[in-house]
Amino acid sequence: MVVVGAGMAGVQTAVALREQGFTGTVTLIGAEPHQPYDRPPLSKAVLLGTAEGSAFDVDFEALGITLRLGCEALGVHLVEHVLDTSAGPVPYDALVLATGAEPVRLPGTEGVPGVHLLRTLDDAERLRPVLARQHDVVVVGAGWIGAEFATAAREAGCAVTVVEAADRPLAGALPDEVAAPMTAWYADAGAVLRTHARVERVESGGGPGEPGHVVVLDDGSRLPAGAVVVGIGARPATAWLAGSGIALGSQGEVLADDRLRTSAPDVHAVGDCASFPSGRYGERLLVHHWDNALQGPRTVAADIIGAVGGEAVAAYDPVPYFWSEQFGRFVQYAGHHTAADTTLWRGDPSGPAWTVCWLREGRLVALLAVGRPRDLAQGRRLIQAGATMDPRRLADPARPLKAATA
Repeated sequence: MVVVGAGMAGVQTAVALREQGFTGTVTLIGAEPHQPYDRPPLSKAVLLGTAEGSAFDVDFEALGITLRLGCEALGVHLVEHVLDTSAGPVPYDALVLATGAEPVRLPGTEGVPGVHLLRTLDDAERLRPVLARQHDVVVVGAGWIGAEFATAAREAGCAVTVVEAADRPLAGALPDEVAAPMTAWYADAGAVLRTHARVERVESGGGPGEPGHVVVLDDGSRLPAGAVVVGIGARPATAWLAGSGIALGSQGEVLADDRLRTSAPDVHAVGDCASFPSGRYGERLLVHHWDNALQGPRTVAADIIGAVGGEAVAAYDPVPYFWSEQFGRFVQYAGHHTAADTTLWRGDPSGPAWTVCWLREGRLVALLAVGRPRDLAQGRRLIQAGATMDPRRLADPARPLKAATA
């Protein structure tokens, strides 16, 4: 077994293979030189210096998992069952693609000192002194990662301006009426949010060792910044698979089936780099979140081991889930709302705690909870069960969600 990618999805796949009884060799290949680590703390504890790292608590040696770190995947030869890497060819009997996603870069800023991304441990370590010195920071993008970084920067005492091309935060993730109340969170935290603002270019300046920058917007505005942090999205890290014969989707993701098998024999894909068909939602899902990288590996391991033993494996069809901590609020989301026909609110969105529920033909299909973790926990189970809800009772924030079924 060869697993490419040493993030959550890759590590959990290797561990799940052992937990489910696989006794052959397992090799885990990671492009970064660091011990495999968890990513969510990077925008929180690691960034703020309250933790040095977030290495997984996994004893790879005891599990008989061979780590090959600082080793980049370059291509794959499907007929020969050989993976090309920066350290040479690696033969495989079965291969798992778990290379995750990579951040989208702001055009014209590649290699510019003082223009940062936040995806890796090295990124977080480069940004820590920026926060420690309380630089003025311009954040490009008001998505999940932009909001989380802006939160940490304000906690560190930095002056923060967030630039967003759309008319509101989280424009690509949530409907207008749900994202609109979040606009006020920025001002409440002392951050400036500029919407309808596109970056034309970033001009460098300043003295040696401490570059200053000016972010020039499309309306001619010039925003001085000690550092610029770019959070404008991510895409599957699959460029190395071009021409391999493994089918890729419109966003570059590996097209997996409902057992997370790719179009190629003996190759699975899991986590941020892969999409899968959801029977629950009737469409293919590409989920760039931690919980998907945690759950998918169990299906991959079961399918690989089941293929040997001839056992059937249940389809992978999770209720997507993620969370975000921003501006003193704990935001959680479960499900998939795009095909919903009804939206119901529980609580006042101008207040500290509220929930949005999405229904389709009376059934709960998704919800977003701000400061209401019980709603999320109960709602996630109701979505899983395909529960039909009573809209009147559902809209009552004093009533538990589980007591609002029809």
